Amino acid sequence: MAGHFKTIWVPEIAREYLINLGRAYVYEDILSIAQEQLMQENTLAEVASKVLFCDTDLLVTKIWSLYKYRKCDPWIEAQVKSHRYDLYLLCNIDLPWEEDPLREHPDQRDELFGLYLEELQQLDVPFAIISGTGRERTENAILAIAGTLKEI
Repeated sequence: MAGHFKTIWVPEIAREYLINLGRAYVYEDILSIAQEQLMQENTLAEVASKVLFCDTDLLVTKIWSLYKYRKCDPWIEAQVKSHRYDLYLLCNIDLPWEEDPLREHPDQRDELFGLYLEELQQLDVPFAIISGTGRERTENAILAIAGTLKEI
């Protein structure tokens, strides 16, 4: 998306953090990941053209923490409520699961999708569910983003 819209993006900080951790992650790591994610977003927002894409955000971190540990650090909770985005893209689970050493819960995709959807609705933030495969999925995301860019 960033390439299409000629801007930059924030990678998934959790992925790099976990790859370099050298041990199994624990609850306390979630806060470190969240703080680094937000710091990267704020830093890159200063140099992005019109829009900054984030591979993930603190909403994902919150749900990950609640799902895995049944609790979430209050700092993350506060940031989810105060740090707003112009549009969330919620990827539908209509693509097959792809194995990845860092991905968890392949059999809970429906449940997790429901948690994300419920949270987005409760926060009353703009979002689009992105479905389809291949180019169709990409085009659906581009259309949702383009529509939002016209509004801001």
